[in-house]
Amino acid sequence: MKDKTSGGKNQHSHSNSRQNHKQSGSPAAVIAWDASQYVVAPEEGKTRFHDLDLPATLLHGIADLGFEYCSPIQAVSLPHSLNGHDVVGKAQTGTGKTAAFLLAIIDDLIRNPIDGERYAGEARSLIIAPTRELVMQIADDAREFVKHTDLKVHALVGGMDYAKQQQKLGSELCDILVATPGRLLDFCSNRDVYLDQVEILVIDEADRMLDMGFIPQVRNILRQVPRRESRQTLMFSATFTPEVNTLSEQWTVEPVRIEIEPESVATDTVDQRVYLSASDEKYTILYNLLKQDNVESLIVFANRRDQCRRLHESLERHNIAAGLLSGEVAQTKRVSTLEQFKSGKLKVLVATDVAGRGIHIAGISHVVNYTLPEEPEDYVHRIGRTGRAGKLGTSISLACEDDAFRLEPIQKLLGEKLKCEMPPLELLHKTPAMGPRPKRALDNKPQTQSRDNRRGSGQRRR
Repeated sequence: MKDKTSGGKNQHSHSNSRQNHKQSGSPAAVIAWDASQYVVAPEEGKTRFHDLDLPATLLHGIADLGFEYCSPIQAVSLPHSLNGHDVVGKAQTGTGKTAAFLLAIIDDLIRNPIDGERYAGEARSLIIAPTRELVMQIADDAREFVKHTDLKVHALVGGMDYAKQQQKLGSELCDILVATPGRLLDFCSNRDVYLDQVEILVIDEADRMLDMGFIPQVRNILRQVPRRESRQTLMFSATFTPEVNTLSEQWTVEPVRIEIEPESVATDTVDQRVYLSASDEKYTILYNLLKQDNVESLIVFANRRDQCRRLHESLERHNIAAGLLSGEVAQTKRVSTLEQFKSGKLKVLVATDVAGRGIHIAGISHVVNYTLPEEPEDYVHRIGRTGRAGKLGTSISLACEDDAFRLEPIQKLLGEKLKCEMPPLELLHKTPAMGPRPKRALDNKPQTQSRDNRRGSGQRRR
């Protein structure tokens, strides 16, 4: 276990520009609750959260969420991360990896309170994630876990009001900071955030960071946190490519390596269907599918923004309540769209992979792959939006002559053959005439790319 006091939590060489915050180090108000009120029967082969010796205030938050047993990655990783070891985990979205690293962070922060003054914008822990939606989801999850503690959670994402994020950082302490790389660097360069006191660093979806060209920015961030021997580092990736392995060697110290195979996530609770169709039949199949009684809520994925835009417009012209999530939609609009989908005001979301990565909504009955993904791992991420929390879900992939060749790599990743069939006749009924084209809202127009959306096109920050 590494010594985190050297260059870590007790280092206080602060510049005069930092605002002081008085902190007593005392816990939140005592609540009349203890673990005896959280009854979970022991079950062979499963790890209870009781069994991890977590602080009562954290266990209370877990109990409120109704969690009883650890997921495989939680059961395997937490005994190591709770003891201060670095962890490198291979796990898909939906395996419970977010809770795995959040519980390790919160446990450490509760057990090691800062004694004395702290400073505005000075983060004790840092989680870096590649997309805005994922950052906001992680922050929301963190707030649920810490609600019986006095720990403060902050989220920094591009595309939203800088001044509001700045004001919140200046008004309360920063225990858990979740951020996209570009927006975090903006706050660091403006001296609104300080990373030299970070005790635990989490790098989530490292493979996606590579795909999106964020690694130069992440390297810049890592130069501002304590050296790897003086912090704990947890790193997660859906795949262990040679590039990811190289980064893990550079950023961690003797990590425990954990691999959770995607089959346990992707296929157990999802009925996977592949319909062989002509490209001009795809929209007809989607429209008729949405008219079926068993389709409660649906996400349809396409590979490109322009495909999503045209698909969204067609659904609207057929009077289907649909939302659009892609990089060209303003962040405020994306947030409101997700809220409408969660509340049931929208029945269908049209999304690209990047925008869809951060969607964690219970009760999604169907996922449609309008175009098969270019990367097999994205197939697993897509269908993982349904079949969650023990419920059964359905994924339907529409394979035409242009993208059927992508099936083989997906099947290789899954370790199983996908049954390909002709679509049922009821899904091929002719669609009614479309209504007039809707006027495009200003917030759906392409925007100037933020630092978080550029794929390494600019100069590296030094």
